[in-house]
Amino acid sequence: MPRQFFVRSRCRVFLLTLVIGSLVAIFGNGSAAAQQQRARPPVFDEGTTSRIFFSDLSSAFRGERPTLSSLQKTDAAAALAQASEADDDSDNSGSQRWNKLISPVSLEDEIKRVKLKFDASITTPGAFNGGGYQEARLHLSVLASLFAVISEYSGDVRWKSDAKTARDITAKTALNCAAGSTPVFNEAQLRKADLQDLVSGAGLSAAKAGEDVNDWSMIADRSPLMEYAELVLDKLSDDSNDTESAKENVDSVRRNAELLALLGEILVQEGMDDSEDDDYRALSRAMTEASRSVVTAIERQDFDAVRGAVGEITQSCSACHEEYR
Repeated sequence: MPRQFFVRSRCRVFLLTLVIGSLVAIFGNGSAAAQQQRARPPVFDEGTTSRIFFSDLSSAFRGERPTLSSLQKTDAAAALAQASEADDDSDNSGSQRWNKLISPVSLEDEIKRVKLKFDASITTPGAFNGGGYQEARLHLSVLASLFAVISEYSGDVRWKSDAKTARDITAKTALNCAAGSTPVFNEAQLRKADLQDLVSGAGLSAAKAGEDVNDWSMIADRSPLMEYAELVLDKLSDDSNDTESAKENVDSVRRNAELLALLGEILVQEGMDDSEDDDYRALSRAMTEASRSVVTAIERQDFDAVRGAVGEITQSCSACHEEYR
């Protein structure tokens, strides 16, 4: 029994050795064959390659080698030139003009605020006919003007798809609010419901707008807009009475400055009273520029300059009110 076991063991070892040897021979020959099939490395003629490739990186540049700082300056100059070109284009484009004067956030916030004021003026027919119609006219004139701006605003701004319709229906009711009556009160109630639908996100179910282009002679009268400008300026002055107040009320100061800049531009649009009067245009533009100076000062965190610019707005408004109303 031990002898048979020994013989079998030797046979197994022999067979295992034979198998391993065969595998080594197979894979070894395959590897050698693979090596023999590889392409020979290319041989380049230096005379030929020297006409195509540079011998070193420094010889690839002509003149002074650029540095990181010089490249950054070049990029900054290009960006500045592009921004300047965009500003030039925006001066000639109505849709871009409004973007330079007021932000989408300020437009949205002011529409919501004025809408609440308008709601408060629509209570009962008696109160409306007794003087509430005047407040309604003021608020609707402002809303119509803001919606007109949104209709031409370039970029994303809330209520843009309904802006032309909102402009037309608020302007029409504002015109009718020149006097108080029950039919006008009922119409104002409809506008109150329309504005609630718009602000809540339901949109307007009223008829579509008639004109694509703003006809400012049909949108708002100058008198309520000037009254509104006085109210905005009073709030701006209170919020920026001193440096600390301007810092604490910076969001309100910025929004009201943007609104005054916007009003200065609206008041000289074609169709507005005295829009072709050079003196009137100069005074209105002065208010716009002073208002923009407030925003610029806020961006620089220069709140002393904010107060100075607010003073310039007050001066331009006073000068305008002495001659025009």
